[in-house]
Amino acid sequence: MKLVIKILAISILIAVGIGFYFRMNDDVILGDRIIGIAVLASAFILMPIFLYVRWKGKKLSDYTLTKENMDKMRGNRRE
Repeated sequence: MKLVIKILAISILIAVGIGFYFRMNDDVILGDRIIGIAVLASAFILMPIFLYVRWKGKKLSDYTLTKENMDKMRGNRRE
């Protein structure tokens, strides 16, 4: 899955580069479309896959401020 993320990220960066290349060579509309599609792909495809891979197997309660976690933090500070 990490390989898929790397390939997708590299392809999005290449697409943004190609979009800027087209913008520089007087084809602004096509360049804007390529850049826009790359940004949408990074927001709606790459980011959810990345978040799923990073959060898989972790408990959300370990990262939220609950009363138990606050008591643990206060206890660690006193020691």
